[in-house]
Formats: sequence, C-alpha cells, structure tokens
Amino acid sequence: MKYSEDKIILGIDPGTNLLGYGIIHATKPKAKLILSGVLDMKKINDPYLKLQRIFNRITQLIDEYMPDELAIESQFFGKNIQSMLKLGRAQGVAISAALQRDIPIFEYAPRKIKLAVTGTGTASKEQLAGIVENYFGKTDFKKSFDETDALSIALCHYFESNSIISKLPTQKRTKISTSSSKSWEHFVNSNPHRVKK
Repeated sequence: MKYSEDKIILGIDPGTNLLGYGIIHATKPKAKLILSGVLDMKKINDPYLKLQRIFNRITQLIDEYMPDELAIESQFFGKNIQSMLKLGRAQGVAISAALQRDIPIFEYAPRKIKLAVTGTGTASKEQLAGIVENYFGKTDFKKSFDETDALSIALCHYFESNSIISKLPTQKRTKISTSSSKSWEHFVNSNPHRVKK
C-alpha cells in the first residue's frame, strides 16, 4: 500500500445501463487524471449479462491500472424500488470485483460526495461536472454525467483521505467528534487534561 498522498484510486458511479468509472493518481499537491469513461450497457437486454459486463470491465480496469483503493457511491433510498434494486446489484458486482483482488472499498453517500467536491451537499450534477472539469483541466467528458460523477467519487475519497481529521489518531478523532455533539460536561469528563484550573 502506498502512502495516502501517493496511491491510485478507482471511482465508480454504479448503474446497470450506464456505469461511470474514473481512475486518479492521488499525489500532492493535486490528484492527476489517469483514465475515465462510461460502460454503456443500454443495448443489453439480459440483466445478468449486464452484471457480467460490469464485473469483467471492473476486473479489467483493476488488473490494468492496479488501484490501491476503490471508492463507490453508496446505496440511497428512492421512490422507485426497481431502480434501487438494479443499482444495488451493480454496486454489489463492482464491489465483488474489487474484493476478488483484495482492494479496500470505501462508500460515500451522494450528498457527502457533493459536499466534498463542491462545498455544498445540494449541488447539481452540472455544478459537480463543472468543478471536476475545471479541476482536471479537461472538457471532453461524455455528455452523460456518469463519467464526471465517477471522478467526483474518486476525488471525494482523495480529499477525505488527505483531510486533517482523517490523519488524527483514533483517540483524538473520537474526542473531536464527541465534543461537538455532546454537552460541555461530557467534554470536560473526556478531556480533563484540557481543563485549566
């Protein structure tokens, strides 16, 4: 495993019609684009052949570019149950391909991805794509947002991996998170060394 600021990240925007993928080299001071694209399965009618295509393509990307980690959008709840089930299958197959090669998996909620990349969890796909394009200095992405979404997932993981909070020891990280959500009394009891008498 390379250091957190020098690794290959594979970002996946799962889907059974269009699946976006983006591979970045996480270096300092800025991540570099290696490859991105969209797996188009709209012409495939058999749902199981679609899953096979996803598994084969993700495995191919892993074997060729040897990513250190996989970042994928986590499942979200929507009104269309069938769409959720299809998305869940696509996620599961992509995750299985990574697990087969012993690659660590990191899941991020859509709102978290938008917040990490744009600064707001309510950004539109157009805004997200614009920032990704500007970040990498590339404007010839696919017209669908699947490619830029995949890169935004990889960027989210890159930003999270290199954040100050993520580098703190577990004990200090716990103290920071509990102090903001619980009472002052709890903070004082958990951090007696920080109280001046």
